[in-house]
Amino acid sequence: MTLFHAIILGLIQGFGEFLPISSSGHLILAPWLLNFPDPGLSFDVALHFGTLIAVVLYFWKDFLEIICIAFSSSPFGRGCRVFATGEGSKYNKNIFWLLVIATIPGALFGFLLESKAETIFRNPLLIAGTLSIVGLILYLADKYASHKRNINELTKKDATLIGLSQAFAIIPGVSRAGATITTGLFLGLDRVSAARFSFLLSAPIILGATLVKIKYIAAAGTLEIVAILTAALSGYFAISWMLKFIERVSYKVFFWYRLALAVIIVLVWFLK
Repeated sequence: MTLFHAIILGLIQGFGEFLPISSSGHLILAPWLLNFPDPGLSFDVALHFGTLIAVVLYFWKDFLEIICIAFSSSPFGRGCRVFATGEGSKYNKNIFWLLVIATIPGALFGFLLESKAETIFRNPLLIAGTLSIVGLILYLADKYASHKRNINELTKKDATLIGLSQAFAIIPGVSRAGATITTGLFLGLDRVSAARFSFLLSAPIILGATLVKIKYIAAAGTLEIVAILTAALSGYFAISWMLKFIERVSYKVFFWYRLALAVIIVLVWFLK
């Protein structure tokens, strides 16, 4: 593993975590397509920690606002009542609990299926299939769903369904962002609200995965630190770009990217 590899993997994680293209699938494909060593578990944890930094830096005011409003009657909530009053707020008091509900399925599936995610789910042909199928579903959701609801109109049922879709992202190629955004679109969320809830939802699931293997972060070397910083910077840029892009355009471009990558994977597989 070289400095160049660390930067490439950091960029892949940063963009892949927040664009609906599957960071896990790309991290598996990169060593396979470019012929460099699999970075291993410590690198994987470092990369995820980088994207956790990105989402916290970008949304720290949003997270503070969400917590203040949810606990407005507590001493903490009263201490930040400037947010808790809801004046000019982007969120209502239910968003915190909806994020909790949506986090549970992904956390459970991650715990139960982690070993399979690191073994049988790493097949390139499987990734080609999930890239294509989930990409097509995203395309259909973007084209035919109503896109009339905003993030504050989410219900507990909606949060549960989005959380269940996030659980499937343990399969490389599905994409955590892709699954949650697609589900949000099918539930009638507008494009920006679907992405915003997906990005907010990424923080607790990445935090949990990082804490479980925190010893790898504590023992991070130079290459891991470079990967963390690269993933954090590229992830921050990806969030900012994505929210602006989908407000003006749509998600369809990601379907064509996923389909093109799937075709490349199949061709390389049979030509190798």
